[in-house]
Amino acid sequence: MRAFVIAENGDELATGVEDVDEPSNQEITVRVIASGINYKDALVIDPSSRVRRAKRLIGGVDAAGVVSSSSLEDIPIGTNVAVHGGDVGTRRDGGFAEFVSVNRAFISVLPESLSPHDAMVFGTAGYTAMASLLALEHHGLQPADGEVLVTGATGGVGSVAVTLLANAGYDVVASTGTPEHATWLTARGAKRIIGRDDIGDQPGRVLGSMRWAGAVDCVGGETLSQILRTLHYGAGVAASGLVGGSDVHTNVFPFITRAVALLGIDAVDASATTREGVWKALAISAQRIDLGPLIERTIGLDQIAVALRDIRAGNTRGRILVDPLR
Repeated sequence: MRAFVIAENGDELATGVEDVDEPSNQEITVRVIASGINYKDALVIDPSSRVRRAKRLIGGVDAAGVVSSSSLEDIPIGTNVAVHGGDVGTRRDGGFAEFVSVNRAFISVLPESLSPHDAMVFGTAGYTAMASLLALEHHGLQPADGEVLVTGATGGVGSVAVTLLANAGYDVVASTGTPEHATWLTARGAKRIIGRDDIGDQPGRVLGSMRWAGAVDCVGGETLSQILRTLHYGAGVAASGLVGGSDVHTNVFPFITRAVALLGIDAVDASATTREGVWKALAISAQRIDLGPLIERTIGLDQIAVALRDIRAGNTRGRILVDPLR
């Protein structure tokens, strides 16, 4: 089979499409229909990456397809599944291939109404976006509470979050460093578009104005710091990104005087119950929204390296899908 292979060679890193043996050493083997390009994939191919944990592996932190062989009675051959989480694509072979073989822990059986292709329009990014929405609503967020901020809004997580929130009736404010995509974000449902530097206010004070009823932060760093100081009383921010930095400089005032909450969103080690709930929610949303505009482009295995450079540079809008047979 053909696969996108990442291999360390001394201090250098080589990537490329190779013919490799079809995998069959795990509990389930999946014929891949589509996989997605994620920011985490771009981190894996960094020569100095601390995310990559193998000297040679097939990339791709997620994929979806049809079970082609199985040793598990509850997941028979022919089942539509998503593959993601754990160390898929970082330590063990991932989804940038015609087939992927994994253990049960990395398999999510897809709802009947959600095809493998549409599942990858969401992918890990969409999973994270929906998990963020569910966490905010569990914390108490309702559409009548006010504007909800989404940062990194043209990226994979951000663009899906804008779409899902708008579809659920929220007034979405999209923050982006690429204002030329404002029309596209408005078409996804954003009510307002703001720049990266427009999230906070009153920089000379410990706290800013209470501006956001909730937030989905895909950026981290200083962006997350500004969100925390400008949330409504009792509001929460669902945080999943670090493209803007992994350090957050803040103080206790947002937490002890406004009772705000920092809600961490994880797509790696989430429980099977959590995954099932998120995929069910995505399947319901998929019936109400047009997924087509969320796809920036569909590529073959030989175009992955270019797409990874684009996503690392922030030169993407929405989701990039990989068709292993293209």
